This record gives sequence, C-alpha cells and structure tokens, in this order.
Amino acid sequence: MNEKDQITALIIEDEEPARSIIKHYLDKHDTVKIVGECADGYCGLMSIKDLNPDLIFLDIQMPKLTGFELLEVLEEKPEIIFTTAFDEYAIKAFDMNAVDYLLKPFSEKRFDDAVEKAITRINTGGDSSGYIRKLTAGGIERSTPLNRIVVRKGNAISFISVKNIRYLQAEDDYVMIYHINGKALKQQTMKYYESNLPANEFIRIHRSYLVSIEHIGRIEPYGKDTYIAIMKDGERLPVSRSGYKKLKEKISF
Repeated sequence: MNEKDQITALIIEDEEPARSIIKHYLDKHDTVKIVGECADGYCGLMSIKDLNPDLIFLDIQMPKLTGFELLEVLEEKPEIIFTTAFDEYAIKAFDMNAVDYLLKPFSEKRFDDAVEKAITRINTGGDSSGYIRKLTAGGIERSTPLNRIVVRKGNAISFISVKNIRYLQAEDDYVMIYHINGKALKQQTMKYYESNLPANEFIRIHRSYLVSIEHIGRIEPYGKDTYIAIMKDGERLPVSRSGYKKLKEKISF
C-alpha cells in the first residue's frame, strides 16, 4: 500500500497548554498536518464528522462529552492516541490495541514514538474499528459507577441519567435501555452495564434483564418455582432462580 503524502490530525483536549504541547511536538513531523483542535468532546465529535481526520489525540476527562462517551457515539473510525492525566484506563487501552496511551506529563520522545506507531498503522491500513468497538462495548472497567449514558440520534446527542433508567434488556449484541422518557438502543453488553451501573441501585433479575430496584413494585410467583417482577408502571418482567435469590438478598418482599 502506498504511504499517504500527509496524515491529518485533530486534537481534542480541554486544556490549552496540553494542546500547545501537542502542536509543538508535532512541528517536526512533516507528514502530519493538524486540521483542527477542540476543547471539549462535543466539538470533537462534530469536527471528526466534518474533517474526517486520520488520527486524533484524545483526552478522556473533558466537558460536555468525555473521551469514552465520544467513542460510544463515533461513526467515523480514525486512529486514536489517548492523552490524559489519569492512568486508570491505560492497561485496558493497550489491551484493546489502541495506537498508544500518553500519560501526562509525557516527554517529546514518548510522544514521537506514539506518532510513529500511528503513522505506521495508517500507512499499512490498520483497522481501528475493532478496538473502538471493544472499548465501547464493555472492555473498559470504570473506577466509578456510571451516572449517565450518552445516546446519539442523527446529529443530536442526549444523555440518560442513571436515575431515570427503569430497566435494561439484552437484544443480541445490543442493549435496549428503558427509561422514564422512552427507550434507547446501545451497542454494548449487558455485562458492561451490570459491572458499571451502581450495584446498590440495579440488580440482574434474569440473563436478559437488569432492573432498577427503585422501579420494582413487587415480586409475584408465576408457575412452579418461577417469579415475575411487577414494575411500578405495571410492566411484568421475568425473574430467574438466581435473580430471585439476588432479590431476596437485596430487598425485602
């Protein structure tokens, strides 16, 4: 495959000094052209759509949209070099075959190594979609529980507060999230949500259902050794034997 004459790069970083360092370090990389910079995740998402860069330098903790929330709703698939002051995701990022993960403050040599890896991957036709899919489908273990879920519909971005979720239902490789204002489909796993939603607020009552304890009205028997959860709005959800055991341990009924 022929090498690209020039690789386009977008910087998505909320701190201006960090953006300046990246731009300064990129000065000697003649084959990399900076096509834009953003100070928040939402600007980054729109810029990726408009500019279609080959490479993005992506911070994780940012206003409006975090780096991982951006990845969840990203349609285009550029190569990614993470740049962040937090090391909690580093091992998982490497496991998912990200180009690189730069922990601030990083040296120019460390930065150059990451850029060269990105250039090689781009010029050899490396596919970033696989690791982005793994990152957003449940490969990342969070240090704190989720408090919101980002959803994209067309160009519109919205957030579902965890407090407003009634239950989640597994649908093949997707999860349907039922909340007080409707529902939304996410390409993630039930295991991801079970691991990352607040454990004291949600319970896995069935292999296909993860339910907000607050929205459970009562539990009723349904045939021999089977039960159903009656939600406060009247909806009925199946409860497995293991789910019933978890319910008995967590709530009184």
